[in-house]
Amino acid sequence: MGQIKFPKAVGIRIEFDPRCSTEKPQHCLTFADTKGRIIATRSGRDKSEWAKDIHINTTEINWKFSSDSSPAGWGFKFKAFPILPPPVSADAMPDRLVQAKPSIEMVMCLLDEDLEKSGVASMIQRLTSALASCAQLSQLSADKRTWALQHLRGVLSLENCPSLDVQELLQNQINSSDQGINNSLGVLVKGLLEVLQKQHDHEAPLVLGGKQLMHTEFFKTLVAFCCDLGLDRCITQRSSDLQKWSWFVKYCTAARVANALDKRTVFPSPFLQEVNERVQTVCGPGVNDLSYANNSLFSQEMDIQLLACQSACPNQWSLTPSGSGALYLWGHNHRGQLGGIEGQKVTKPTFCESIAALQPTEVAAGEQTIFIISDGKVFSAGNGTYGRLGIGSTDSVSMPTLLKSIQHITITKIAVHSTGKHCLALSQDGEVFSWGEGDDGKLGHGSRNNQDRPRVIEALRGKQIIEVSSGGAHSGAITALGRLYTWGKGRYGRLGHGDYDDQLKPKMVEALKSYKVTQVACGSGDAQTLCITEGDVVWSWGDGDYGKLGRGGSDGCKVPKKIDPLLKCQIVKIVCGSQFSMALGRNGDLYTWGKGDYHRLGHSSEDHVRWPQRVVGLNGQKVVEISCGSLFCVCVTDDHQVYAWGTTTKVSVEMERQMLYPHLNS
Repeated sequence: MGQIKFPKAVGIRIEFDPRCSTEKPQHCLTFADTKGRIIATRSGRDKSEWAKDIHINTTEINWKFSSDSSPAGWGFKFKAFPILPPPVSADAMPDRLVQAKPSIEMVMCLLDEDLEKSGVASMIQRLTSALASCAQLSQLSADKRTWALQHLRGVLSLENCPSLDVQELLQNQINSSDQGINNSLGVLVKGLLEVLQKQHDHEAPLVLGGKQLMHTEFFKTLVAFCCDLGLDRCITQRSSDLQKWSWFVKYCTAARVANALDKRTVFPSPFLQEVNERVQTVCGPGVNDLSYANNSLFSQEMDIQLLACQSACPNQWSLTPSGSGALYLWGHNHRGQLGGIEGQKVTKPTFCESIAALQPTEVAAGEQTIFIISDGKVFSAGNGTYGRLGIGSTDSVSMPTLLKSIQHITITKIAVHSTGKHCLALSQDGEVFSWGEGDDGKLGHGSRNNQDRPRVIEALRGKQIIEVSSGGAHSGAITALGRLYTWGKGRYGRLGHGDYDDQLKPKMVEALKSYKVTQVACGSGDAQTLCITEGDVVWSWGDGDYGKLGRGGSDGCKVPKKIDPLLKCQIVKIVCGSQFSMALGRNGDLYTWGKGDYHRLGHSSEDHVRWPQRVVGLNGQKVVEISCGSLFCVCVTDDHQVYAWGTTTKVSVEMERQMLYPHLNS
């Protein structure tokens, strides 16, 4: 029981927390006045019976909760708010008092007309101060505070409004006796970032979870006002805050790009830098023509024509060098893992229209699954057992299906092993999501439970992850500082922590703490793990059967050790298959080692190879990309030819025959 009292209020509003739990309907919450007369009651299991707010026309009430003290989890949680009297009409107040006490009604009245035309430029400072004060009044509704912020943006954009030095406002001490524009704005600006982050943390889960379609008008106005003030530039000067504020920095860049397109002014430099990096990636480092960045060379009509062309012929717009955007798939398809191609077994590369229509930028295939990234969104198809598709159920689907729970997050990479029943997704903000089978703790959530939809790995939040890898029973991630984290099944020492223990949450590999890790590859169930550190040094650890660790012999190890034969090979990429490993050199040479049956190593025999050995069957071709399944390998050369070898009679992707050496797919 307790008492609520607001002496200057005209009433009290009671708001109930939706997380209340009422297991027994007879548990009752009562509100009574000072004379003991019951004003309102709340009880019942169903939320609809007690969730509605209570408005009481009194300044003081008593409340009491009656229960039988049973141990079940139940109770009410509520907050009380004062209902304040309406403000005195400005018509009944002296002019001096009206001007000295900012009110939303006065400001709304003044802003009914165009300020520049009405000749009230002399009042801009006072008006700005009033708006800044109104935006901070907690007794105003969110709509009125939003209105104040919107019009404050408009006033500050007027030509005859004094320019603001945001840095000075942030650094200066606030003088309570100063009633000028700098004081009011200073108080507002100093607290803006804290308010913005709190509002973002409150709304983001609601939007991402689909409970709220869009952000509120108050949040959108608040973030636009912070962008106008250039507060993102203050954030970029503090490297420790970049991860937390990455969403705001990207918003500001996008807003300024849109403004530059509208006004035909210069694009912001961060945007031009990102575009230039993508152009160099697609077209090569020799492209020096930067005329695309000159906004004055293009008119708005030209931009409209370009957008119309892109909408009419999307297949001609692609991030791939060829510009075709075509995608070919083959193999087993009995669970629909080829994403729309007909037939249970496809023995030749076949164009997939349903996936090509998505204009994919990345495709990854797991055990009877396929994942597609398109415009930062993830689609999946295939076997849904254990929730491995991430669509919120264990159903299997044969057509690409959007992962709705992360559709508002820009995903840049998907990691799934050819024998894996779980998946990792890396976002543009450096966060990692996982879903699927949870055995051995390989999802990183502190349990062994399955997840049927993407869930962020809390232990990696704030660490700015730049690379992820998924194995058959374990996972790995690399931070921007080059720290390697592994988790999942610890058998054979595959996690690199010096023991054989399972790790249910990501744990840093201490043995590599003094090195900068740039790449990691996790193997299948009988697993090994490989990584590359700065200087193109390759390390391996875990199970050593068949020599798959690349150091001769079959001994395993539970901490990372260098693969000496590769020290001078300038390795740029590593992958792990089932009981074998692959490495690609900077000069295009390809090395394989480990178990050799089914000709998976490409050395024209089934012998096991315990040291990295160059694949000579490629006849001097320069390899630029590599991938592998459980028992087969695929590579791409610099002239865009695809080679494959090994066998697929035991796995999901099948070529119907064994290939003793690299064979051109034509």
